[in-house]
Amino acid sequence: MATTARRPVVRFAGGHRVTRPDTLAVEEPLDIRLDCGGGAETFTVTMRTPGHDLELALGFLVSEGIARRPPDVLSARHCPVAARDVEGEPTHNVVEVRLRPGIVVPAARYRQVSSACGICGTSSIDAVLASGSHSVADDGVTVSGATVVALPERLRSAQRLFDRTGGLHAAGLFTAEGELVVLREDVGRHNAVDKVVGWAFERGLLPLRGHVLQVSGRASFELVQKAWTAGCPVLAAVSAPSSLAVDLAADTGLTLVGFSRGGSFNVYAGAHRITG
Repeated sequence: MATTARRPVVRFAGGHRVTRPDTLAVEEPLDIRLDCGGGAETFTVTMRTPGHDLELALGFLVSEGIARRPPDVLSARHCPVAARDVEGEPTHNVVEVRLRPGIVVPAARYRQVSSACGICGTSSIDAVLASGSHSVADDGVTVSGATVVALPERLRSAQRLFDRTGGLHAAGLFTAEGELVVLREDVGRHNAVDKVVGWAFERGLLPLRGHVLQVSGRASFELVQKAWTAGCPVLAAVSAPSSLAVDLAADTGLTLVGFSRGGSFNVYAGAHRITG
């Protein structure tokens, strides 16, 4: 599966006009289908950058409160014959997840989402709060201010695809000491986080106690919700949080850092975890 594509671009600079190829991040739909014992049906379709698709699907199910423990998922696989391009070749844009018997999938959550938003179809905050499976309020981890300041550059320096395209978000899971555990990139911020969470879910590492989730871009409500459901006590972003993100972080006991760049940052909730 290609993660980048080449397209012609006309560049204007210094009074000159030059036509040349440019490298772009690929964006394609991913059909996530769930099989609860009666056959696979589409649960959601999201626009994403191909790669780590099974992690994306699993992380999304964790954030939806559907998959809570590895035994909840019996199998997850691509369905190469389910979707084909105009030339008849498999696109690998369909993932099928088979859940253990007894898991109820809320019908109200069936929806389409974009690469920009992962939770727009949720009807209320109460529904989100009810899906939480890991508490973070009692996580006693502390992180030094020096570590918080260093994380954005450590995230950026590990973004291999961003270096080639300039068009991808990233989410990185770090230890409290600032060591990178895993990084994922995607055109969508929420997809990058879901891939990190799915990676941890596959390995039985949830909840992510004692860790920090550093993201590029802003800290939206959906990203706080995903960090919380994964049991990650600290979420840091290089840009601004939304008011609803701050409210959810405060309600759940999560530490929320914003504007972490240029040697400074703001702590919007849970400042007791930041030392120094």
